[in-house]
Amino acid sequence: MARIAFILLTHKDPDGVIDQARRLTATGDYVAIHFDRRAPKAMFQQVRDALADHPGVVFARRRVRCGWGEWSLVAATLEALRAAEAAFPQATHFYMLSGDCMPIKSAEYARRVLDAEDCDYIESFDFHKGDWIKIGLKEERLIYRHWFNERRQKRLFYASMDLQRRFGLTRAVPRDLQVMIGSQWWCLRRQTVEAILALIRDRPEIPRFFSTTWIPDETFFQTLVAHLVPKRQIRTRTLTFLIFSDYGMPTTFYNDHYDFLLRQDYLFARKISPEALDLRARLGALWQAEGQQFTIAAEGRRLFTFLTGRGRVGRRFAPRFWETDGSLGAERVVQIVVAKKWHIAKRLTDAIRGLTPIPAVDYVFNEEDAHLPDMGGVATSLDKRTRHRRALVKLMFDQFEADRLVFCVDPSALDLIADFDKDRAETRVLFVDSRFDDDYIRGHMGRVGLVSADAPPEIVEALLPVVRSDLEHEADRLKEAGFRNLSIISEQAPPERNAQALAAFLAVPPDTAQALAETPHLFAD
Repeated sequence: MARIAFILLTHKDPDGVIDQARRLTATGDYVAIHFDRRAPKAMFQQVRDALADHPGVVFARRRVRCGWGEWSLVAATLEALRAAEAAFPQATHFYMLSGDCMPIKSAEYARRVLDAEDCDYIESFDFHKGDWIKIGLKEERLIYRHWFNERRQKRLFYASMDLQRRFGLTRAVPRDLQVMIGSQWWCLRRQTVEAILALIRDRPEIPRFFSTTWIPDETFFQTLVAHLVPKRQIRTRTLTFLIFSDYGMPTTFYNDHYDFLLRQDYLFARKISPEALDLRARLGALWQAEGQQFTIAAEGRRLFTFLTGRGRVGRRFAPRFWETDGSLGAERVVQIVVAKKWHIAKRLTDAIRGLTPIPAVDYVFNEEDAHLPDMGGVATSLDKRTRHRRALVKLMFDQFEADRLVFCVDPSALDLIADFDKDRAETRVLFVDSRFDDDYIRGHMGRVGLVSADAPPEIVEALLPVVRSDLEHEADRLKEAGFRNLSIISEQAPPERNAQALAAFLAVPPDTAQALAETPHLFAD
């Protein structure tokens, strides 16, 4: 009879991880946990303390700092996979899961499915001939070496690739491998896992090659399984139900999806909303149910396409992201840099991207290109971004796969800042207190259309004190708004004081905060 070792990659919600591990092991299966090293140490310790003595749970020997698109995700998977393979010799199958996955069948049903066929379940499509990649880089993922993260270090990522292209520094795939591609959510037999671990142990050039490809979690296991396993023993599909929207974002499921999910021809589903408490409770109980019968309709993707094509409004069957303006989630931290002088805020976010792992974007509600991640062309309208600001920020959290996010706001948008401060998420505000000389104010009046380039000098001079007073009033309103977590930096303050404010705002070590405070020309006009 099949017994499953779940490979659980997670980075947040320690209570949910503990519950998930206990639920999955209650039926005699196993769990190997990798908890992202980027997460706060206290979160991991909470999980470790709760599950350390559990006979069905093992932890990855080494925790890896994970980043979307990086080899680190594969490295983390391999750490958990090695731990599970060594700790659970009775496990017949190894199943990839995340903290957002939930069962949509019973364990009894899952074992029947796995016992029915001697095969591996993994999407494995020809990388070059297939159309699995819809947009973005394709061949460039493989032939160039990628040392930088496209989301956090966009300029370095593309500069490095352009240099390699210019000097012809391409490379070949390791001998005798045909690169395949597909979803990272797979279920593999023990003999396949053992063969993969033996192969990369004997041929270190294979992991070395994939370690500098881009988004290797979509190619590494997919390629090696196809290389090692006869085609007739591979089912080119995943057993985890997930739907991607037109914007390349995974659909989130809510309380009213229970019956819909049970009808799908899959064992698990991703992503289950953390706010769908009723759905989570029902699916959790379902995994341990006995004698449960399931009617499979498998209409999920077709129904989703039909409903979203008609523009159906509502939370069921994947509404468009701007239609779900709910809370960002209590576990997330919104960090807002408020600055009238945009160039100062942008220098700071650039330094944050370079010195910390925290995703940082610029004036997303004022500029189309604000160092946003690739979101498939969604939300190009600035008005729509502002109108559906929580939904946009929630989408950015998902894209960056982070629990913290820095973005910039003009101090005139006090209502927008106050709206985030009321959210269940923790909101921190960093105000850049600036002085405005006459030259800056003249330029500001021109930028906002208050005066034209050929306005009489006497009109401009008469407006100077009025505009200066207005800018100072904006600053006073923000300081007096009563925000829960307000820090202030200024060009008049010494770097040490600014470093203290940055440390409180970003929750970074003092030396990192000091380096940020000493960013060259930070306050220069």
